[in-house]
Amino acid sequence: MSGRIARAFTRSAREGRAALVVFVEAGDPSLEVTERLLPALVEAGADVIELGVPFSDPIADGPAIQRASERALAAGTSLAGVLDLVARARSGGLDVPVVLFGYANPVLAMGEAAFASRAAESGVDGALVTDLPPEEGQAFASTLRATRLDPVFLLAPTSPPRRIRTVGRMSRGFVYVVSRPGVTGVRADVPGGLEDLVGRVKAGVGRLPVAVGFGISTPGQVAAVARFADGVVVGSAVVLAMEGAVAAGEDPVVAAATLVRRLAAATGR
Repeated sequence: MSGRIARAFTRSAREGRAALVVFVEAGDPSLEVTERLLPALVEAGADVIELGVPFSDPIADGPAIQRASERALAAGTSLAGVLDLVARARSGGLDVPVVLFGYANPVLAMGEAAFASRAAESGVDGALVTDLPPEEGQAFASTLRATRLDPVFLLAPTSPPRRIRTVGRMSRGFVYVVSRPGVTGVRADVPGGLEDLVGRVKAGVGRLPVAVGFGISTPGQVAAVARFADGVVVGSAVVLAMEGAVAAGEDPVVAAATLVRRLAAATGR
């Protein structure tokens, strides 16, 4: 394994903690805010940034990220604009791994090869297309790898051993395990059986790091999952913190960084 994503997981493991993967929606409430947000997340302790590409029908997402996507689209955010944002952030010194998290339609509209080329040139490290299952993603994964981008695929609690092995072969950087059936969103607890699920996935994907997301929202939940996962993904809680700050007339970047700092402090094993 090589590249920024691999180095981030290797570093966190060496430090005796899980990597903190933070999701934010690009363009919510504006691309200017997102540009200020990225370095603030790194300073607060994010090891990997999942940058959401807004889409009009985000079927894997719950209400918080749906609203964020709507706000970003209303602000004029596009896939091309997100790639330009990443390029500017890299020019400004951002060195944390960036994984684009989105849906197939914007990628297909740009063209898979054009997307991979532009993403690599912009400084993106990987891509997770939520509505592209591994059975239909072989060609896209090869296109990404040809430009040294890491394809990341999802696994669910219902994924059978064969799909786990397939995702292990196709993914690079890390494998994303969905903690429970359903959509993204804040939840009150960590589902039972999650440690066993992560153990099965680790046995099937070999040396690839395994990160867990969907419903991980609080420092206590991060601490619980960090005991057995290589990475912990938090998204909706950060999006909600920013939404609340905007509604209160406060700086959403400060609100997000404050929460991420607390989450990062809980990643130790």
